[in-house]
Amino acid sequence: MTNTVESIALGQLVAHRDNPNRMSVANFAKLIRNIERTGRYEPLIVRPCPGRAGFYQIINGHHRAAALDKLGCKTADCIVWDIDDEQTDILLATLNRLAGSDELAKKLKLLNRLNDRFNSGELAKLLPLKAKQIERLTNLRMPTKPAGVSATSFANPMVFFLDGKQQQIVENALSLAGKNSDAKTKALRRAAALAHIAGDFINHSKFNSRA
Repeated sequence: MTNTVESIALGQLVAHRDNPNRMSVANFAKLIRNIERTGRYEPLIVRPCPGRAGFYQIINGHHRAAALDKLGCKTADCIVWDIDDEQTDILLATLNRLAGSDELAKKLKLLNRLNDRFNSGELAKLLPLKAKQIERLTNLRMPTKPAGVSATSFANPMVFFLDGKQQQIVENALSLAGKNSDAKTKALRRAAALAHIAGDFINHSKFNSRA
């Protein structure tokens, strides 16, 4: 794979029929405004289109291609990767979904800089935020020093998948184990019940290993 940017005619670009990424109408309009205003965008990722000589299949950048078409552009900046179907499927499932999260202090710094030049209504037309969200963020004041927060104050998510029978067994176990919990919410009661069940299992395993 190379990262050389090529200018390819929009008419030669073919959308991948299994592209899972969807953008809201509002955010698509913002994408168009940003490209129109700056003339810049991230190059599309494409590959030679299977079975169609001279055409390229879009892997990442379907909305950018559509936005360029809406703006009357004839070509798109693209990076061509020569990859097979398996690699393409993996990229389709990841390129549009893998993302980090904003660091609040740096995001506020950016928004405040932008707020010196644009009002919240103007910014809302360009950013994936509503005007009221921008106003709340720009009025937010970061503490001068970190609050003393214990690491145990935050819940840690756990994700696993069960079939129907397994789910029923787990639900019954959580219901029974959580009856005597003093936790205020259902989520906390279920978390306490799961920890109680896991603890009993560990103790039982240790007892059997000593027997």
